[in-house]
Amino acid sequence: MIGLISDTHGLLREEVVYNLSNCNLIIHTGDIGKFEVIENLEKIAKVEFIRGNCDKDKNIAKEDKIIDVYNIRIYLVHDISKVNIDLKEENVDIVVYGHSHKSNIYEDKGILYINPGSVGPRRFNLPISMAKLKILDNERYYDSLKLIDKNIYRYKCYEVEFIPIVI
Repeated sequence: MIGLISDTHGLLREEVVYNLSNCNLIIHTGDIGKFEVIENLEKIAKVEFIRGNCDKDKNIAKEDKIIDVYNIRIYLVHDISKVNIDLKEENVDIVVYGHSHKSNIYEDKGILYINPGSVGPRRFNLPISMAKLKILDNERYYDSLKLIDKNIYRYKCYEVEFIPIVI
């Protein structure tokens, strides 16, 4: 199980920690706020992270990166408009991004795009949310993005659950 979060802006809520407790990996797509957020997440699981536009310390992390997880190539970028690589050429399977504070999921040209939303301070009257990504068995293959349940989507061998954080 992979936890997907973004835009903590220095706030790591107990509800978020609870929802990440069964994850083997946590992905944070920027606007971390304070590095202690990453340190606390590392107490739960391995953390892959990038910096966002509000992360002023340029040494904290790269602006984007590709990680390989279970033979899946995942591209992390904070602002989807700042993709600076050829995703197809890099064989990217999934793009995880943040910045807008609004959860979103879509497929384009065989690539799954996921914005888990924001788990930090509420902004723009948007809901607080995160997501979890599960890699399914090969026999559960979906050719198009499908809403399976209220907050659960499937595409190819991926299942994404959006989790509203109620405070």
